[in-house]
Amino acid sequence: MSAVAFSEFMAQALYGPAGFYTSGGRAGRRGDFITSPEVGPLFGAVVARFLDAEWVRLGRPDHFTVVDAGAGPGALARGVLTAAPECAGALRYMCVEIAEHQHAHHPDGVESRTTLPDGPFTGVVIANELLDNLPFRLAVNDGGWREAFVVTLPDGRLVEQLSAPFDPRPAVLPATAALGARAPLQDAARAWVDDARSRLSAGTVLVIDYMTPTTAELAARPWREWLRTYRQHERGGHYLAEPGTLDITTEVAIDQLPEPDTVRSQAQWLQLHGIADLVDEGKQYWQEHAARPDLTAMRMRSRVSESEALLDPEGLGAFTVTEWVRPTSSRLEP
Repeated sequence: MSAVAFSEFMAQALYGPAGFYTSGGRAGRRGDFITSPEVGPLFGAVVARFLDAEWVRLGRPDHFTVVDAGAGPGALARGVLTAAPECAGALRYMCVEIAEHQHAHHPDGVESRTTLPDGPFTGVVIANELLDNLPFRLAVNDGGWREAFVVTLPDGRLVEQLSAPFDPRPAVLPATAALGARAPLQDAARAWVDDARSRLSAGTVLVIDYMTPTTAELAARPWREWLRTYRQHERGGHYLAEPGTLDITTEVAIDQLPEPDTVRSQAQWLQLHGIADLVDEGKQYWQEHAARPDLTAMRMRSRVSESEALLDPEGLGAFTVTEWVRPTSSRLEP
């Protein structure tokens, strides 16, 4: 029998040769789940306003790089470029997506790649619903915190096997917890943020995901609330069932990440960057063109329903937006 850490099992189930994402899993109405950019172009228009604000804060550099990490089919890039941001003349937009079959869906005007670009560069790194999919180790309280491994039995079935108790116990895990409590150990998420920050000479790393302030809060909840699987817009079964056919995702524990400069709900962040102004603009355009609506008028009218979905406190509006800001430097690199 072979045993691998849960993080290795998850990596293979999502990104291995027969993994969920490498074999066709994707966001979108015809995919397996909906993220904010797939709701409609309004989300991308707000992000474009944020990018313009960053470009201005950085002194309107001639070279402004935006890295869209975990870009999927490119819905966010499409929304940003459609909004025609002021920084467009300086903009180099990169869609980073490990599943190369998604690159064909990326919009014109972007650079498609599978890895983050080398630094240093001036700009923004965006990760929208990426960290929740990064492989994590799984801790289980069984009279002491232990690490879960996945074992393949001779008949091909997958089962869990627990290690000896941690010694020492990872600091993020609570000293006491209910028997059977579980918690993710998100080393890869922390490393990803550190890596993204290291590539910036000046700018911001922007992460949007479903998050929880502390690991202890996750450990106190039923684990099926925060360790979830999805397929074709529905919750899937157990994560060991049919690996490669299910998306595996977790809430992100903020206390396991580098300390962010700002933490806001998605609703607060969208309001800060002018979603209300864009909705009002849409209403005005629709009123002026309702008698003979064109495609733009229809798109503007949809801003009302899109904003309701994006700001929903029980849905996407409750997502968390974290920012790590690298201040302007005396010499901006391209």
